[in-house]
Amino acid sequence: MLKLEDSYRHKGQRKELVKIIRQKGIKNEAVLNAINTLPRHFFFDSALDSHAYEDKAFPIGEGQTISQPYTVAFQTELLNIKPGDKVLEIGTGSGYQGAILHLLGAEVYTIEYQKNLYEKTKKFMSKLGIQLHFYFGDGSKGMPEHAPFDKILVTAGAPVVPNSLLKQLKVGGILVIPVGDRKTQKMMKLTKITETKIEQEEFDNFAFVPLLGMEGWK
Repeated sequence: MLKLEDSYRHKGQRKELVKIIRQKGIKNEAVLNAINTLPRHFFFDSALDSHAYEDKAFPIGEGQTISQPYTVAFQTELLNIKPGDKVLEIGTGSGYQGAILHLLGAEVYTIEYQKNLYEKTKKFMSKLGIQLHFYFGDGSKGMPEHAPFDKILVTAGAPVVPNSLLKQLKVGGILVIPVGDRKTQKMMKLTKITETKIEQEEFDNFAFVPLLGMEGWK
């Protein structure tokens, strides 16, 4: 039986975490409120519960991590989620990032490359009562059968921006993706101005697990 308890201590730790993220420059109140609302310790093994509200990434098995809360907030802020947005998330991972998007009112399609992680997270999220569209497969190719998307978020480091993802973005849509080598990536925000014109912005360096697949790292 899954026991999910959100104590006063946990709520206090979340408030402190939000303060830290705010001090690091996150301004979007809806994003900060979602992080304050969602119990991050639910996504941790009970042995690591005490680390859930540190502003750090942690391993979740299958060579993957739950992203640092600041990173989650930074990427989410760049996406500028509006209620009703149809969002594609590449890299389901623990489900934490997808749950944040869901709390912001997005309809989330999420795809995971690691089969065990996909099955574990899908099962866990149904227990939490968080409704996402879960898929197993190669996220580097996107999900053409469900395109176009208002927003696309990639939570793994890519060697280049996958062309498939740009094609699946609506005009006016935003793609947020870390691009670089296997160790460090630069956060990129790409806005689709027209079918042929993409506006590109570069932000800080981050470190993500590699994006595996046809249009990622082989």
